[in-house]
Amino acid sequence: MTARPEDHVSNYSRPSDLRITDLRVANLTGVPFRSTIIRIDTNQGISGYGEVRDGASKTYALLLKSRLIGENPCNVDKLFRKIKQFGHHARQAGGICGVEMALMDLAGKAYGVPAFVLAGGKFRDQVLCYADTPSSLDPEEMGKRLVERRDRGYQFLKMDVGIKLLHDVADCLIAPPGALETTDVMHPFTGIQVTAKGVQLLADYVATVRDVVGYDIPLAVDHFGHIAVDSCIRIGHALEPFTLAWLEDMIPWQFTSQWRQLTAAVSTPTCTGEDIYLKENFRPLLDNEAVRVIHPDPATSGGILETKKIGDLAEEYGVPMALHMAASPIATLAAVHIAAATQNFLVLEHHAADVPRWSELVTGLPNPLIVDGHITVPDAPGLGFTDINEELFREHLDPADPVFFEDTDAWNDERSHDRLWS
Repeated sequence: MTARPEDHVSNYSRPSDLRITDLRVANLTGVPFRSTIIRIDTNQGISGYGEVRDGASKTYALLLKSRLIGENPCNVDKLFRKIKQFGHHARQAGGICGVEMALMDLAGKAYGVPAFVLAGGKFRDQVLCYADTPSSLDPEEMGKRLVERRDRGYQFLKMDVGIKLLHDVADCLIAPPGALETTDVMHPFTGIQVTAKGVQLLADYVATVRDVVGYDIPLAVDHFGHIAVDSCIRIGHALEPFTLAWLEDMIPWQFTSQWRQLTAAVSTPTCTGEDIYLKENFRPLLDNEAVRVIHPDPATSGGILETKKIGDLAEEYGVPMALHMAASPIATLAAVHIAAATQNFLVLEHHAADVPRWSELVTGLPNPLIVDGHITVPDAPGLGFTDINEELFREHLDPADPVFFEDTDAWNDERSHDRLWS
């Protein structure tokens, strides 16, 4: 009998017959922060994994279960359009984004291709990572911590520079009563001002760090504090001599006109976006030339395909895309596939450089996952890892809510009228 081509095709998955049968979650902590891992199961025995970003409730994912049961996970765009109305900016988008990652993992496994192929193919084989670094009030110590990152192979660095460095120094901050003790008031409304002395001390701090680290490596800065745009501009001017990679989230992303004012006033690139959900909400910043770097988090912005679209939109305006990420290897790998598939990608955040055995949370990939500051884009199907490390997952279970993929049948039959039009 003559051999047929289809005889050599794996029958592990029949994509057209694939259906979602279950959605379960596990709550982890210390990976590096608190995360909910989503597992979507199917009628063909394959599962897909996604991640709800740090600090978000598992409920954001579980409420989507009844909308997904019985659907074909390979219809990623269709299902994303069905559920995206249940997300919002920042942590509220976590469930939708984690589900989308899991759908892309499943679709890739079903078709036997890596997720970046489903996103259009790749522009690079390795993804550059920048290492976030714990803060120190002593700039010499801060410089040493950054040098340690550099010695470990990281070739792009980030640190915090903000008004917390000034809290105990006289005549550096002017603030109404209680303003310095709260983070619940948006920046323009706190009334906090940084004095000339405070601005100079921040500049001196960065100067010392730069002298220790060197001027031949990108160094971004973040977490300035809840201060208004006027103080941001004064600080931005003072930091210009140090050729920083970007000034991140100096003011909330919603204030487009203030971002444009800031960006026009300083020569250092401005950067925001980690709390923005969906492509259309990046457009005002881009239309108004209000930032020089966009910085979506795939666990907030909409998952893999939506974040790829955000990057493509920014490219039309000549704006590069960095990716915010503080997560386990699962969401990190989702970001890696986005980075591979996006031409104007710049660098991916890694916030777990000090988490022991972080790379071992998943199997089937190099250990360590990050080598010389880069992650090699995996060619295996889906997100690219073989399985989760169940033993290590259990070691990281959140003691406040130690859920590990328990039964979620109570969420199977939730019903509501979800249609947004009459």
